[in-house]
Amino acid sequence: MSEQGIQVERAPANGVNGHHNGLSNGLSNGLSNGHANGVQNGVQNGNQNGQDVSFEAIIIGAGFAGLRELYELRKRGVSARVFDAASGVGGTWYWNRYPGARTDSESWVFIFTFLEELGMEWSWKERFPQQPEVEEYLNKMTDYLDLRKDITLSTRIVSAYRDEEKNIWKVTTDKGETFTSKFLITAAGVLATPLKPPFPGVDSFQGEWYQTGLWPNKKIDFTGKRVGLIGAGATAVQVAPIVAHNAKSLTVFQRTPNYVVPARNYPIGKEQMDEINRSYAEITQRARNHSMGFDIVDSKLKYDDVEDEKAIQRVLDSGWEKGGFHYFFETFGDTLTNPKTNEVASEFVRNKIRAIVNDKEKAELLCPKYPIFSKRPPAGHNYYQIYNRSNVELVDIRNDPIQEITPKGVKLGNSSKEWEFDIIIFALGFDAVTGTLGNIGIHGSEGQSLADVFHKELTTSYGITLPGFPNLFMIFGPQVPFANGPVVIDIIADWIGKTISHLKSHNIARIEPKKEAAEDWSLQVNQLFEQTVVAQSAMDVKSWYVGANIKSKLHKTLLYFGGIPLYISKLSQEIEDGYPSYILSPASASASNKAAA
Repeated sequence: MSEQGIQVERAPANGVNGHHNGLSNGLSNGLSNGHANGVQNGVQNGNQNGQDVSFEAIIIGAGFAGLRELYELRKRGVSARVFDAASGVGGTWYWNRYPGARTDSESWVFIFTFLEELGMEWSWKERFPQQPEVEEYLNKMTDYLDLRKDITLSTRIVSAYRDEEKNIWKVTTDKGETFTSKFLITAAGVLATPLKPPFPGVDSFQGEWYQTGLWPNKKIDFTGKRVGLIGAGATAVQVAPIVAHNAKSLTVFQRTPNYVVPARNYPIGKEQMDEINRSYAEITQRARNHSMGFDIVDSKLKYDDVEDEKAIQRVLDSGWEKGGFHYFFETFGDTLTNPKTNEVASEFVRNKIRAIVNDKEKAELLCPKYPIFSKRPPAGHNYYQIYNRSNVELVDIRNDPIQEITPKGVKLGNSSKEWEFDIIIFALGFDAVTGTLGNIGIHGSEGQSLADVFHKELTTSYGITLPGFPNLFMIFGPQVPFANGPVVIDIIADWIGKTISHLKSHNIARIEPKKEAAEDWSLQVNQLFEQTVVAQSAMDVKSWYVGANIKSKLHKTLLYFGGIPLYISKLSQEIEDGYPSYILSPASASASNKAAA
């Protein structure tokens, strides 16, 4: 899932990436003129502000995060330009158009929360919207806010170097252009770099093969085809039920099973949408008060508070029937911290799997044996039910891994068994959070590579800034809350906007977190994670949110488990106290004395 995009191009979806119902003005000149005019205006704005820069800020990525930050900076009078490798806006929701792609967050909290004040309403079709609807939403918001004139598409940022003497960032694109800015903001997405198939022989396969994170913008016909699906994570859980309908056969290769909760999806009628539109202020407040940013009130009930076994089952049944992540947050409040609670919640799901899947052996293969939440749990749409179909097979590759992709299909290593396919789908996960940031080619004040830094340590300030990289802000960098994406984005984009406004109004040219402050934040992040019951098991099952799905990666929690409310409080306090965690250098200070500031 890429906010900046991947080096594969597709034609924009029909009717999505152009004008939308006349909401936007000034787009008639097209992308090329918009790019030229935007760049020219940015340079002029920068020069008018007395700065030797193309733009005050350059934003990498045109998904939720990049669009939100562009709006934030524009309303504060900061000249900014967004660059994205894709040919359309949307980020994650541009690239991930695989069968069954949809949100795991309810539609009414998967939004730009500031739009209520602007009077923009949107009528969602489903509780959990599908990819085309989310992409359409992001495009219409782009046009409604007239953001497109400040976005350059089909352009990848290949390097960004810090010039300390001039206190600027020099950014180079794959077109050979170089731009400068005072601030550099990454909006590259959490799950933005899909893992390539690591199996030898992929190019020898004589059928069709696809990666879910790089799905082509065309319909793939599975009718009568023998399909192999490699992976059993959140993406595969969405793909499998769709493919199973028409494929002659679907074979799912599973290394680690997942706890899949039912989504309980449904269409949203006009009456419900009217109620949602009237209630957005309350919905937004509930999401900002929830630990992971959902329209849910966190349960205060603890497992030890309930002695009756039937009462325990009623609590869990209630969450299960509500669907989605309500199972985790409206049942017991200590699922992540009490091993007994976690095991009860885990066994409840296992028993549901055993009840749904008729074949006992297959059901046990689908039952995770690790604590729930060790891997990111997905919401499913009749996922377990497909294993009762005669055309669906489950292959356990934990102890018999895939050896190679052959011209005809997939061959295992220990058993040497080979499956023949017409189509292979790779749903292998992502180089999460730090992967895409490392690939951008960002270099700090001493020439150090961001990729190298992330391979050695994860030391940030609130997951937004890091020592050695002045005037760099990250939206969804490592050590931000593990929570609903748009809510996290809104909080961070707002903080970055306020911070840049503070710097400008106080004639401050440079901001960099103090090393000891960043170390303190990182200590808090790691200590909070260690207090959960999944700290070790997440490593054992190779969860992406501890980097363990990649051998060469630093295996530490990539995310903050302290919850949204506490995170908001800490960011607000930082502003109120005058940024005590940061070194702020006035415009008159030279680069040579910044260390003493």
